[in-house]
Amino acid sequence: MHKLLTVCFKVYLCSSCLHSFYWASYCRVAASQIRTDIAIRVQEVIFNVHKNPLVAKCGYIRQLELQPSISNFGHDLKLEKFPGGSETFEIILKFCYRFPVDLNPNNIAALRCASEYLEMTEEFEDGNLIAKTEAFLTFVVQASWKDTIIVLKSCETLSPWAENLQIVRRCCDSIAYKASRENTSTGDVISEESRWFDDVATLRIDHFMRIMAAIRAKGTKPEMMGKCIMNYADKWLPDMDEDLEGLRGYGFGKSELQFSIMRRKEEESSGQNKDQRTIIENLISILPYQNEAVPCKFLLQMLKTAMVYSTSPALISDLEKRIGMMLEDANVNDLLIPNYKNEDQGIMANSPEQRTMHNINAVQRILDYFFIHEQQEQQKMGKTNVSKLLDNYLAEIARDPNLSIAKFQALAESLPENARSCDDGLYRAIDIYLKTRPSLSEHDRRRLCKVMNCEKLSFDACMHAAQNDRLPLRTVIQVLFSEQAKMRMEMQGNEPSTRGDNSEQEEHRPSTNTEIKNLKSELENIKTKMSELQNDYSHLQQEYDKICSKDKNALSWSLNWRKIKNSFHVKEENDDIEDGQNRSNLATALRLGFRRRQSVS
Repeated sequence: MHKLLTVCFKVYLCSSCLHSFYWASYCRVAASQIRTDIAIRVQEVIFNVHKNPLVAKCGYIRQLELQPSISNFGHDLKLEKFPGGSETFEIILKFCYRFPVDLNPNNIAALRCASEYLEMTEEFEDGNLIAKTEAFLTFVVQASWKDTIIVLKSCETLSPWAENLQIVRRCCDSIAYKASRENTSTGDVISEESRWFDDVATLRIDHFMRIMAAIRAKGTKPEMMGKCIMNYADKWLPDMDEDLEGLRGYGFGKSELQFSIMRRKEEESSGQNKDQRTIIENLISILPYQNEAVPCKFLLQMLKTAMVYSTSPALISDLEKRIGMMLEDANVNDLLIPNYKNEDQGIMANSPEQRTMHNINAVQRILDYFFIHEQQEQQKMGKTNVSKLLDNYLAEIARDPNLSIAKFQALAESLPENARSCDDGLYRAIDIYLKTRPSLSEHDRRRLCKVMNCEKLSFDACMHAAQNDRLPLRTVIQVLFSEQAKMRMEMQGNEPSTRGDNSEQEEHRPSTNTEIKNLKSELENIKTKMSELQNDYSHLQQEYDKICSKDKNALSWSLNWRKIKNSFHVKEENDDIEDGQNRSNLATALRLGFRRRQSVS
């Protein structure tokens, strides 16, 4: 039981007497010759007052049948759920006893609700408290931005009275009008409302929603609404600032993926989490549909936070669609969405498909929404940017030990065949995947490399692939064959139009007649040397036949034949040459071919 405080009001009824208050222990006492005859309890405070001053102004108390007091103080009255509490009732008592009352933005909403509770209308006295508080709200509060914000914040504890009396609606409309007027001004008029973003961000989410709805109805630009929403989210959703760091630490422990994710503090109550979820869901529901309203980075941050707090699947799907509409503006770091089991707990799922570090399914859905939107709008400008973004994303998630080949392959093949102009980024992602898994079988490596088009690799990528021990031999042969085909077509002057991304390959200068003549002379020299080598080979072959006819021993013939092989660099079909030397020779041949291509172009 809380100790009840007693406040005694004693006044002189003679009009010529002055009213005065002084403190006596815990009681506020007014000198009076008349004994109090009613005890009124508000919350945990009991007020011992006179009945007549209250009956003269309060219709609620006048119509009550007061019961005899048990505590010998006259009549007892308990005011349940009194707006504003005991502090507001004390101000009303001063008003009833005709003491000076200070009306200000901090107490005006509570006094207006309390006067309505006590029915202090003009029927009982002219200039009663309802009329005075209404005039103050209309002519003083709504004329000032700062006062309107203060009154609206004070209404947070006055439900449902503030709503029923239209105090919240009037304040929201006043703020929306001032905000929209400021947005449409030329900037010459600078008032105290210039920082309205920060002021509005201090309000409760339901009041903020009312203001944003009123602002939208007045035709405010989507960019201004987006900035206001972003500022509010920055204040009330601190997890968005953390950006969920710690996503790049991979390791093993008892066959489980080790990771560290910045989480909310454990001491936060479930009620606080529910409030956060309410804020997120409301902000998502009022996001403007225009792409220029908020950046893609903010939408991805909202998506991560929404998954953490387990918001409704419909709102998460709506966010993914919005991100898909502007995916070409995304960044690979923002696209790394954590993968949670029961996002509210932040624990990884137990199934192998769901133990990946990042939420790959969400990215897959975003890509699908992007292509659906692109087909509807019939645009092709964003495909190149999205292909680079996806390749960089694949390179990031390739280090995840729990990422299956099927998941990697499905995501890589999400793009249409003509979306990638160069497969260098995809080759880099495949190489990282193979490097992270050195024990991968030959069959799985071939299966993984099928998603890459060797004809779209640049020369540098082909040189790297030719010496890459992690690639299957069939892929290396395909790379060399495609590079050789390009060289032949270039030498014939039939360079294919789809050569690759010019920004990722060498800049080719236009051919001139002089260069073509030089190339032809070089080719003639090569033919001459080849004919000389053929003659030498025929001569040695004749000597070899003579040696065989004289029945030379096997050792001498083997040495001579080895000299022949060294002279012509002839490779027998069944010789066992190390794979690394073979790749090095092929790379050398590519370099020579590339020099010839440079001389052509």
